[in-house]
Amino acid sequence: MTRRRSLYFTSLRQVEVRQETLPDPAPDEALVETICSAISPGTEMLVYRGEFPNVPADSHIESLSKVFSYPLSYGYACVGRIKEIGEQVNQEWEGRLVFSFHPHCSHFLAKPESLLSVPENVQPETAVFLPNMETAVNLVQDAAPVLGERAMVFGQGIVGLLTASLLKEFPLDALVTADRYSLRREASLDLGVKACLDPGDSDFHPSAKSLLNPDADFSIELSGSPAALNDAITLTGFNGRIVIGSWYGQKPAHLDLGGSFHRSRLKLISSQVSTITPELTGRWDKTRRFAVAWDAIRRIQPQKWITHRFSLEQAKEAYQLLDKSPAEAIQVMLTY
Repeated sequence: MTRRRSLYFTSLRQVEVRQETLPDPAPDEALVETICSAISPGTEMLVYRGEFPNVPADSHIESLSKVFSYPLSYGYACVGRIKEIGEQVNQEWEGRLVFSFHPHCSHFLAKPESLLSVPENVQPETAVFLPNMETAVNLVQDAAPVLGERAMVFGQGIVGLLTASLLKEFPLDALVTADRYSLRREASLDLGVKACLDPGDSDFHPSAKSLLNPDADFSIELSGSPAALNDAITLTGFNGRIVIGSWYGQKPAHLDLGGSFHRSRLKLISSQVSTITPELTGRWDKTRRFAVAWDAIRRIQPQKWITHRFSLEQAKEAYQLLDKSPAEAIQVMLTY
């Protein structure tokens, strides 16, 4: 038996750490002791603020297959070390550093096939970026950049920065980003993008059009703000594509479809990482995409965007920071 500490969202803007007892691993299970986990400021803020819809968190992941409702144990970026294995588990798993799409907790049981081995040259605080890097890879694949295109990325939170990092590796004619927070704009500019604009500025549209000369061939919306879709419609050119990676939860998107959109033949593309676009499934599967994401993590080293670390017992402070002072944070970590 193992005692563990688990984080629960208990009601609107309330979290607590509960003590629980885990049984010994079943013959086909492993016991993982968590080292660190990453808070997803987009999705987890929807849970924290009660803005989630009545759907499963992620029907493709067993530990996240429950419908959103309080109290809820949530999170999907845990890195830990296997401390104990069942008698049917290969001995090679014991002591291994692993990643898991598991809610925030100090220990958990999992079957090895649901765990991902962390490459030897990747540290735990770097490995927790795997879900967001896989998301960024998926977004870029859905956008399908073409040599010499002009791109616009709305939102430079952690997914936006990872996506911009990947796009920066392409031979694009222009890559322009936007975010309302100066800390994120500075991080984006450090990537070498052409410019990172404040969408709240009165001259945002003309400035962006001047930089894009005059429009984006494709835009990726990652701000979490439905209003940004109208900016994307305005700044994306004829027959361009708009990839929507934000999850708005219960927030409605009021789109202006009566202006330039009507004659522009724009494509609105829903992008979500749980699946692979059908155009690629003949050659791509999750294993191949994970391999690409690990390689990208090694190149980009996203741990540089960790701005805050809190112990699990300080989780309440971590979520209050993201809720009340989002301009001060990029990636917030929980340690164990």
